Amino acid sequence: MVTRLARVALVAAVGLYLALVVFNNVTDYGSNHAFVEHVLAMDTTFPGNAGMWRAIRAPWLVHVFYVTIIVWEAAACVLLAAGAWRMWQARRLPAPAFARAKDLAIAGLALNMLQWLVVFIAAGGEWFLMWQSGKWNGSEVAARMFLVAGVTLLFVNSPDESLP
Repeated sequence: MVTRLARVALVAAVGLYLALVVFNNVTDYGSNHAFVEHVLAMDTTFPGNAGMWRAIRAPWLVHVFYVTIIVWEAAACVLLAAGAWRMWQARRLPAPAFARAKDLAIAGLALNMLQWLVVFIAAGGEWFLMWQSGKWNGSEVAARMFLVAGVTLLFVNSPDESLP
């Protein structure tokens, strides 16, 4: 039972983290928008780098990109909250039923991992060369959150034994 409760708690904790991220992104839109704007503009990357043709400076496109990030985070958050709730409800059921209850949590964790990997590590970090910026570099946070979600996904998805 302790392992099941730990799984529920970790899924809920990642969901809470994302709820706070979405809350901050919505209530302090300008601060986090500035981060996205500078990463896409590539205005603090190494001077004279050959990748500047990739920069996006159109304000409307920066807003679309940022709103997409927020919606993606919110979708993962909802899946995680629903997944934690379903796992909580199934905590005393046989292993096959508990395993089925993990589906939404697994989907939420995978969606969250995809965001950190695709949007922040691949697109932000490599395509827009975020790693070159001393000020607007979210590579460490992205790697940390990819790791948190990934370890949680592995733990949640590991085999479960039936309760005595």
